[in-house]
Amino acid sequence: MTDETLRIDDPNAFPFWEAARRHELAVQRCTQCGHHQFYPRPFCLACDADAPEWVTCSGEATVYSVTTVHLPLIPDVKPPYQVALVTLREGPRLLTGIVGQPCRIGESVTLVWRERADAPPLPCFTAVGEQSA
Repeated sequence: MTDETLRIDDPNAFPFWEAARRHELAVQRCTQCGHHQFYPRPFCLACDADAPEWVTCSGEATVYSVTTVHLPLIPDVKPPYQVALVTLREGPRLLTGIVGQPCRIGESVTLVWRERADAPPLPCFTAVGEQSA
């Protein structure tokens, strides 16, 4: 996930990036039906209620899909590296980078943060038990 996919200047995403600055992963939860969602929207995707609230996630997830990138696409990250779609324990899926050892579909992963000098940190995930960040 990069700020090109979830723009830092998007008013709907402001709470996400503010939470990231505190090293908290936040998603929206509907105050009416309890549905969790990501990308941020001004309404609930499940019941159309307005004004979902922001909640902090556990940081636990399962790899839903994963691929290895072999081309240099991001200046700070040297290939090969993994990009995964992870299912958060709370339900939403998040496109993210995998840090440390390669992961497989179905594997449990946990949240780590990739610091950036000029922007909020990016949420990444690593295999449960990995010590790298």
